[in-house]
Amino acid sequence: MASRSSLVTTTTAVFSFLILYLANITAKHRHSTTNDHHHHQHDSSASNPRLQQAYLALQAWKLVIYSDPFNTTSDWIGPSVCSYTGIYCAPYPNDTNIQTVAGIDLNHADIAGFLPNELGLLSDLALLHLNSNRFCGILPLTLSNLTLLFELDLSNNRFVGPFPSVVMSLPSLKFLDLRFNEFEGPLPPELFNKNLDAIFINSNRLTSVIPSNLGSSTASVVVFANNNLGGCLPPSIANFANTMEELLLINTNISGCLPQEVGFLYKLRVLDVSSNKLVGEIPYSIAGLAHLEQLNLGHNMMSGVVPLGVCELPNLVNFTFSYNYFFEEEGVCGNLTSVGIVADDRRNCLPERPLQRSKKECDAVLEHPVDCFELPCGHTHIHDAGNRH
Repeated sequence: MASRSSLVTTTTAVFSFLILYLANITAKHRHSTTNDHHHHQHDSSASNPRLQQAYLALQAWKLVIYSDPFNTTSDWIGPSVCSYTGIYCAPYPNDTNIQTVAGIDLNHADIAGFLPNELGLLSDLALLHLNSNRFCGILPLTLSNLTLLFELDLSNNRFVGPFPSVVMSLPSLKFLDLRFNEFEGPLPPELFNKNLDAIFINSNRLTSVIPSNLGSSTASVVVFANNNLGGCLPPSIANFANTMEELLLINTNISGCLPQEVGFLYKLRVLDVSSNKLVGEIPYSIAGLAHLEQLNLGHNMMSGVVPLGVCELPNLVNFTFSYNYFFEEEGVCGNLTSVGIVADDRRNCLPERPLQRSKKECDAVLEHPVDCFELPCGHTHIHDAGNRH
């Protein structure tokens, strides 16, 4: 998973944007407020068609909420929608004398229900946070009406169906979080043509392969972990060079070699490709990632030498390469704790090191080295995957 600090940083940036863009929307969770919503002189839906639309949408939503254990929506009564818990109003961008619903934050409310088509009436919404609830079903296509939506967080719910194509129709979207749902099927290449800053799609049921246009996005954080994507990490990853700070591909069934282009991501701070089927050597280009703090290559089928240049990265604090077939550690790589780096080199083929693989295991791999220049996206003939973990 992405680091907590990264999520906090990204969310802070988003809320700063909303404050500037919508004048007075603020980021608050349900637990931090009860009846302290501000009432505005233009809140009355009788004189404000935008709030009338919001009232219709929210009442339709309340009708399809089947469980609300914290009574979060118990005050969703009457036309004063700006006083509803979790609903945040701000001046309409084109006319600041008019109030409109600009944000919804129902994080951690444990609400069960689904999203009705009427949510498309909330056309001025810039932020929709539904993290950690029990919403289910598919996303309504009417969400395409939310042309100002900047941040969409639907993580940790029970949404199903193919990857929601409606996401691709949101022109203002910058932050997308669909983690921990039941979305399935292929990952659409169009996702990476969008100008997104953060993409969290881990822990779903997505299959197929990582699209070859992966680097077309401008994201700083990409998390694919715990899906069955397969294929190789495409060389187009190099196109993320000016933005990418965190890349997590844990347990995504990717294979082949790590491309040298990973070393082009000069802003990268976190790289985690553990629990996959990667083969070949560590690209020496990684030695150029001066900002890299966390590097996890564990539980793969990589082999060769652990290069000194990687171990001497100036900001490296954690380097895991356990459960592979590395047979040599250059220089300080064999004693990273001496330079303050937390390291794990277990279950490799390193002579003189404790907790290594058997000679039989190692010989089966080392006798058939993988040449990543000849086979950058090839398949391995190793059949002992069961011994890797």
